[in-house]
Amino acid sequence: MSASNATTATAAAADTADILGSPSPVLSVSPVVLPAPDRAVDLEVRVSAPVTGSDLPVILISHGQGFSNHLSSLNGYAPLATFWAAHGFVVIQPTHLSSRTLSLDPDTPGAPLFWRSRAEDMKRVLDQLDVIETAVPQLQGRVNRDKVAVAGHSMGGHTASLLLGARLTDPEDGTEVDLSDPRVKAGVLLAAPGRGGDALTEEVAKSYPFFSTTDFSGMATPTLVVAGDKDDSAHLTVAGADWHADPYALAPGPKALLTLFGAEHGLGGISGYDVAETTDENPARVSAVQRLTCAYLRSELRPGDTAWQTEREALAAAPDAIGHIVSK
Repeated sequence: MSASNATTATAAAADTADILGSPSPVLSVSPVVLPAPDRAVDLEVRVSAPVTGSDLPVILISHGQGFSNHLSSLNGYAPLATFWAAHGFVVIQPTHLSSRTLSLDPDTPGAPLFWRSRAEDMKRVLDQLDVIETAVPQLQGRVNRDKVAVAGHSMGGHTASLLLGARLTDPEDGTEVDLSDPRVKAGVLLAAPGRGGDALTEEVAKSYPFFSTTDFSGMATPTLVVAGDKDDSAHLTVAGADWHADPYALAPGPKALLTLFGAEHGLGGISGYDVAETTDENPARVSAVQRLTCAYLRSELRPGDTAWQTEREALAAAPDAIGHIVSK
């Protein structure tokens, strides 16, 4: 870390304590196994939560599809999961069927990305919160099931967007797919895929046709979209970095868009600590994502909480701001 980044990160930590409160110790339990007789294997999740506190809102994280063997599973995204849990959330991370950790037969129905199964995993978690509380007795009576958010990075952002109200046409049978869930009250999309159609590369349109019909016009749930202005994702899109802002631009409000200056697909390193696939490693950037996403979800799930407004004002006033926010 450079001296300037170290100074920025230290200042951010002090600001976080003022706005979000001091972090609590975190307990993390995995794997918690949710029975899934209609799935290729049972669903395994990691559960992280503060050791104290009650009336805790829930965040479900959908992992991406990176090059590492284990980050795309319940073992990834520790920088976000630990931070959110330390600041008052129950964080639940499923291992989707697309994870390399499962080594499923490539002929398994839905392979390789399992777009529908991923969204169904998230719903299954919400359906089985009783099972989770029984498996993690330290949580019993502490979870607020009326305050649920979803988050996802990259392919996980596509998954989260479906829970938030985005739709697509099933390439197998031509039906419109609506996997939205009214239990989900807010969302965070991190470097998520954008629109289909002519924005996709020819290879993606051919190999993953479900991307081609993504429609954000019905994604009405409050959502924070986080995008890097250097995340061109040329293997997926011909539209450049602006493609990752589509879930904001093409969806109805209320929405917010956080654009991070200089950020690439890893958004500074949110998928894990010191991972080789992070092309834009930047601890200060990760710290900003941690703080701003946490503040957004707190304010959305707890009306009257001013953390989001305070963080927005601090970002706007910073002489060396790491990004900017617009909303509608």
